[in-house]
Amino acid sequence: QVQLVESGGGSVQAGGSLRLSCAASGRTFSNYTMGWFRQPPGKAREFVAGISWSRGSTFYADSVKGRFTISRDNAKNTVFLQMNSLKPEDAAVYWCAARRSGSIGTMWREYDYWGQGTQVTVSS
Repeated sequence: QVQLVESGGGSVQAGGSLRLSCAASGRTFSNYTMGWFRQPPGKAREFVAGISWSRGSTFYADSVKGRFTISRDNAKNTVFLQMNSLKPEDAAVYWCAARRSGSIGTMWREYDYWGQGTQVTVSS
């Protein structure tokens, strides 16, 4: 069981960068697969990126691959999402999530714990 708190959201110009952080508390954080999801206005929540705990394997949605990077620092119980070359369509509320499984899930129902969300706005 973990508790997650996101931070780092804000407003940027198209082409700019942001780094989201997810501070986690919990006795078994390092054993969880972590993911980032987002929900643009008027749209469904969608998978962005995931990272396993064991060897740092990562997986990205096609829409962000090559622009976003997920990473984790297990010693500091923190997960990051580095977002580069931001586009207006990246504007959304972003959540980090934890999944008690060895595999990276791409559906929000596969994750057990969620942060409060952080807003990302991208102006054209």
